[in-house]
Amino acid sequence: LVCCVNDCEGLLEEIESRIGAPTAEPGQILAVVGNVSSFSATLDEEPPKLQGSLTTQLMQIAAAHGGQVPLHGRLFAQWLHYAFPRECPFPHKTGAVAALTPSEFGERYLASPEDMSKHAAEANATDLGAAALRREDLLWMSQWSAEEELIADYASMGFRAPWELRSGVYALVGMAFLLVVSAVGFGSSSFARKGAADA
Repeated sequence: LVCCVNDCEGLLEEIESRIGAPTAEPGQILAVVGNVSSFSATLDEEPPKLQGSLTTQLMQIAAAHGGQVPLHGRLFAQWLHYAFPRECPFPHKTGAVAALTPSEFGERYLASPEDMSKHAAEANATDLGAAALRREDLLWMSQWSAEEELIADYASMGFRAPWELRSGVYALVGMAFLLVVSAVGFGSSSFARKGAADA
């Protein structure tokens, strides 16, 4: 597979340099992202609309991390994808997807011109009904996943992914279970030895 330039890296680099820290408050991120020069210099599009769902999601990321948004986590990468959908790829959960080469789809991995025309006609027909709806109304963040994966080491800052918190609880429960089983097993074997000695 050929590697391509990731336009999102330039955006993230600018955000990192302006913030100057691995984490930031949502308001600080919104101010920086609203004025990102690498986006406006390369595209003839409007800057992202950060009000509404994007602001809410950023606040939820911060709430999960004590008021700070880790810039090197899956949730912030996902947020960047929705803010800049053409520049930033969707960050799938680790192990959730696998890259395939076209030939792995079999002999008919290329679409015929007829298939392309049919698909385009169907897409255009469904887009007509949605044209009157606002972006927010289309549930455009329907793929949002609240599962965090921290790419950098944030342990010294007290950040943990949700499953790391649960695994600590599960470990304590598991150790308590083993202690109980060991105590019961030890007590029953002592009882069996005492019963055998009495007989």
